[in-house]
Amino acid sequence: MNVAPLILLLGSNQGESQVLLKNARALLEEALGEIKIVSSIYRTKAWGKTNQPDFLNQVVVIPYTGHAVSALDLVLEIEHKLGRTRTVKWGERTMDIDILYYGNQICQTARLTLPHPALHIRRFALVPLCEILPDFIHPVFNKTQVQLLDECPDHLEVIKLL
Repeated sequence: MNVAPLILLLGSNQGESQVLLKNARALLEEALGEIKIVSSIYRTKAWGKTNQPDFLNQVVVIPYTGHAVSALDLVLEIEHKLGRTRTVKWGERTMDIDILYYGNQICQTARLTLPHPALHIRRFALVPLCEILPDFIHPVFNKTQVQLLDECPDHLEVIKLL
């Protein structure tokens, strides 16, 4: 099976977010493999449901050989281990892990859509992506991350922390 980059967005706005990001990275390496690229950590306003604390977000890249749905199952398990409960859509959370890309795979099922269907309208995902993979091509839009960020309608502030 071929190795492809599994590109994940980590986010937290509940609890000790920096510690939770660190713990998520460790659990991801245990479950999926060594993280090869890590973006800076960014502070962003909440998107979607805005009356909640700011998020800390970070993008990581893991070379992966499994199936995308297997990765999704592992990611959901890690979110649960880190205290994630799903009650309110876009609500506060200890950990949110989104699969942004799995190489250039395009997938649309009831459980998983790749690339992430809202990626191109979320500045909090595009800014860290541009830091580490500016020229990575979106396989549906055939645009780089920089081009997607330039065209992004979201203007929420994204501040580099670490």
